[in-house]
Amino acid sequence: MIIRTQQADITTLAVDAIVNAANSSLLGGGGVDGAIHRAAGPELLHECRLLGGCKVGEAKLTKGYRLPAKFIVHTVGPVWRGGADGEPELLASCYRQSLSIADNQSVVSIAFPSISTGIYGYPIELAARIAVDTVSSSISRLINIQEVVFCCFSATDLDVYQRLLQARS
Repeated sequence: MIIRTQQADITTLAVDAIVNAANSSLLGGGGVDGAIHRAAGPELLHECRLLGGCKVGEAKLTKGYRLPAKFIVHTVGPVWRGGADGEPELLASCYRQSLSIADNQSVVSIAFPSISTGIYGYPIELAARIAVDTVSSSISRLINIQEVVFCCFSATDLDVYQRLLQARS
């Protein structure tokens, strides 16, 4: 199992699945969610309408449509409210659920954005630690996934993920 970081636009990655940091409607929004919807095309919105939304901490799967990725795993991260409102558990659930859904679809490579750290306000250091710890502890339960990419839009976020991964090795 390879866990690595990359600074890129997640919509351009040639992996089997990308994860969308979605809102609960799954109908698109700002940030990575809007970028994924724009890049995937209008068929994605049509499929998402049929899913009936998604609860915080859960995940749902769609096709990738016009993306290089075959699948999109949509997950809804928690809004940061100080950390005492179940945010860490909900964020960890996003990663576990996304990995489980992708693994069940025989996905070999998957890329995650930094879930909840944009408009939802989750501090990058805390969110990245949960992401790295949850993915690392989930590896033993995965059958098909061989590569996980933490795709960071900014160099600052990339540095945080790289530091946390280096500390684990």
